[in-house]
Amino acid sequence: MSDLPTTPINFEDTATAFAGKNNEELKNAYNLFRLMQHEHLVNIGGRFTELAFKIGLPISYPIRLTIFEQFCGGETVEECKKPVRKLSKHGVHTILDYGVEAKQDEEELDLIAVTLNRNLELAKEDPDINIVSSKITGLVRFDLLEKVSSDNELTVDEEKEWERAKARVYSVSKTASDCDIQIYYDAEESWIQPAIDEIVMSHAAIFNKEKPIIFNTIQLYRHDRLEYLKELHKTAKKEGYILAVKLVRGAYMEKERARAKRLGYDSPIQPDKEATDRDYNAGLTYCVEHMDTIAFCNATHNQESCGLLAEMVQVKSTPNDHPHIFSSQLFGMSDHLSFNMAAAGFNVAKYMPYGPVKEVIPYLIRRAKENTSVNGQVGRELNLLKAEMERRDLIEVSEEEE
Repeated sequence: MSDLPTTPINFEDTATAFAGKNNEELKNAYNLFRLMQHEHLVNIGGRFTELAFKIGLPISYPIRLTIFEQFCGGETVEECKKPVRKLSKHGVHTILDYGVEAKQDEEELDLIAVTLNRNLELAKEDPDINIVSSKITGLVRFDLLEKVSSDNELTVDEEKEWERAKARVYSVSKTASDCDIQIYYDAEESWIQPAIDEIVMSHAAIFNKEKPIIFNTIQLYRHDRLEYLKELHKTAKKEGYILAVKLVRGAYMEKERARAKRLGYDSPIQPDKEATDRDYNAGLTYCVEHMDTIAFCNATHNQESCGLLAEMVQVKSTPNDHPHIFSSQLFGMSDHLSFNMAAAGFNVAKYMPYGPVKEVIPYLIRRAKENTSVNGQVGRELNLLKAEMERRDLIEVSEEEE
């Protein structure tokens, strides 16, 4: 266990934040985020990229050298090993995520399950990879999840498919338990989330008896999720297992609101950012207060929430590296949070997607759009990168202004 810090974490410490980047990598990141501050370029680039792959244009190479290199570990697990080791040198672990998603064919879904099981077995032998992440839509057909979530009656064939789907996910959860490796199941769109919750929480009840293995994700940009978190905790205590959750704000806000408006139902999304921040921090506080029976990951790029976690842990005189406390940020973003928290002794991991360039394009487009839509995200990244370049006397880059 680590000693408690005597001073608050300095998230402006760019020397620590970018210790894993050489000068060239620092410049490349700065130039990429400069481009990403232009929302119209991101939107046009995203549409062009999707179209280019559909018609077979050879654009994989330039994408790989730019946005892919910034936000993904590689195309294969083997390629991920280099960035995984670089992170490890600075006390940062890796959450390995096979970035292929939204498949419809059962053979493809079976193949993803095989890949996840292989990744869990790999993580068992690699101390730097202690978590594997997955979307349920990488294992179960989206439309089937939607029908189950709506409580509509399934056909005979769909019932059989649902049983096969549940068995497929169960095989992954069981492998995680057998390998003693945590698996984080992502939250997705609200209209398929009930089926996801059903699967994930049934596995948590089985495999989280002794330690947290199966993590469900709670999206606090939904106005009902704080209460849902508390209900999950009550159920877990009653049934005698550890509740394990990944706390996030959310990633489908515009999509959720547009669908609610189109179909004429109340949006599940919070009315504003302040409400989201309030519920996120309330959820984080609840988890800290009940950390004896809740394991949680503070998965956020919000500096206030990271500072709040550090303060609460210190007030409770809890070791920073308590096994029920983890923090995570996406690979390629918010290094000022990840590296400085790791330096203070917290359990920190970078969420590292990998996979063929063509297959991870949906993920990359979301990351680019997220950085333009989240208030201040690009500006914050640029200011920190610029400050570090100035500290290193890279004046030829830091003088660039628009």
